[in-house]
Amino acid sequence: MTPQLLTVDRQLHSNSLKKVLLVEDNDINRMLLSDYLSYCGYNVKSLSNGTTFFSTAEKFQPDLMLLDLKLPVLDGYWILEQIQKHPNLSKIPVIVVSAFAFKADQERALNLGAKRYLVKPINLTVLIKTMQEELAYCCI
Repeated sequence: MTPQLLTVDRQLHSNSLKKVLLVEDNDINRMLLSDYLSYCGYNVKSLSNGTTFFSTAEKFQPDLMLLDLKLPVLDGYWILEQIQKHPNLSKIPVIVVSAFAFKADQERALNLGAKRYLVKPINLTVLIKTMQEELAYCCI
């Protein structure tokens, strides 16, 4: 094996223990992102809305959460606000992945506890790097 393949194999193996909770209402985006993250070695649980977010998060115990802001029923801002009220969940890094590109949206999400904010369409390489950085930082 070449050193590059060994590095990729090592990265995929190291991610295999990391659980990611993905909340995305767009079926195609959710499926593609979930498949890509699984391919990269993450254990992914995905939701199409926020109605079962808290019960799912408590059971699944993710290491990181990816959250869209525009969701049916419960929006991502409300979920971010509620996460801060749950001691177990508030320690888990949340990366917002949203089509809301205005600075005000980003500031609001970060003020509500999101660690990072990525605007759709996202660069998958940037997403994985951002996830790795957050997981490394939170798991020191």
